[in-house]
Amino acid sequence: MSEHLHTMELIIDHNSPLPLHYQVENLMRKMIELPEYNNGSFLPKEVDLAKQLGISRNTIRQATNKLEYEGLLIRKKGVGTKVARNIVTTKLDNWHSFTQEMSEKGLVFVNFMIETKWVKAEPKIASFMQIPEGTLILCLIRLRGFADGPFVYFESYFHPRIGLSGKEDFSRPLYDIIEQDYHIVPSLSSERIRAKSASVITAKRLRIGRGEPVLVRERFVSDPGNRPIEYNIGFYIAEKFTYSIDIKR
Repeated sequence: MSEHLHTMELIIDHNSPLPLHYQVENLMRKMIELPEYNNGSFLPKEVDLAKQLGISRNTIRQATNKLEYEGLLIRKKGVGTKVARNIVTTKLDNWHSFTQEMSEKGLVFVNFMIETKWVKAEPKIASFMQIPEGTLILCLIRLRGFADGPFVYFESYFHPRIGLSGKEDFSRPLYDIIEQDYHIVPSLSSERIRAKSASVITAKRLRIGRGEPVLVRERFVSDPGNRPIEYNIGFYIAEKFTYSIDIKR
């Protein structure tokens, strides 16, 4: 264990009502902010961390899995775990729902499709939400754009804890519904952005040619206690979407 770690208290409160894996996850989120890990050093081995914290390796694994799914950590078999580069984590004062983003820019958009369905949570989403695989969760599908046609296709999956019924008026801003009607505050979003060629299905939805470039933007949304709320994936027509990030020091 390096000296730096001891400048950050690595302690688990076994009497806390907070589940152990949440506590470990919060510790790890703080750890990956430390300069040494940001500079590319490997994190301590799971087995060492488990010993030091006096908890099972499984609990550490649960926390590492979640951070890996959020794209914050990269794990290489037999090599180690390190902090991922080029991840955008934005605090709420900096990020908005699509509706807010558009109205802030003074743009009027069109909803071409709004649909809800109940689906079984696939492994990636189940892992982020910390629910059993196959749990029934609500999926909201929205196809949005301007009068001349769609430019983004969204799928949102919600933690069952929120209590959404699927009958809500989803033409309202999503986070207004979650906050005002269900009293859950989305406060942290971890995002991943990548480019890919449009598959047949995506091309059909966005009315573009197969193989044309699309931007895929994944968003992992949590509440102030770091509990998962929503997994959202959006497919944007690349030429109609520019992602800009302002970083202040």
